[in-house]
Amino acid sequence: MATLLSRHSLNIFADYHQFYLWDANVQTSAPTDWSEDDVAYRVKVDKGVVVVCPIRNTTVPVDIEIHSAAPDLLEASWDHIAEASLLVASGNLEVHECTAGSAGTFAVTPCEHRVRVLMGRLGELSSDGLEGNDHYTVQIWPAPMGALRVIKRYVEDE
Repeated sequence: MATLLSRHSLNIFADYHQFYLWDANVQTSAPTDWSEDDVAYRVKVDKGVVVVCPIRNTTVPVDIEIHSAAPDLLEASWDHIAEASLLVASGNLEVHECTAGSAGTFAVTPCEHRVRVLMGRLGELSSDGLEGNDHYTVQIWPAPMGALRVIKRYVEDE
């Protein structure tokens, strides 16, 4: 049974529609090669980093939840859900804004983790895409490494 160990509410500046999760004690950088699939998945994994891609290119509300094991998944509450893996060997998970630096560092078990990215209310944006009710939750828990998996995919109206 999963236990919520901590929750941290942040307002993250998602410049270029992205922010990062990585081990604070490992030097890494954001990926620069993007495919159409990466953009559609709204999550990209590269060596030592998980990139989260919010729908807005501005400050967005993000809850970081640290769990003891995989929390229950309530798919109906979310528009887009993806999971990826991340090694946080130091036990210091950093949430890093694309152009503004660290948004916070949080203690986790020093091991391999699963990262679940939940995105809600993605269709509630203003016509200019700058205002909205979109919100994001990142859940992380110890788990063996695995491939990126999109569980539920949001497709914007064209």
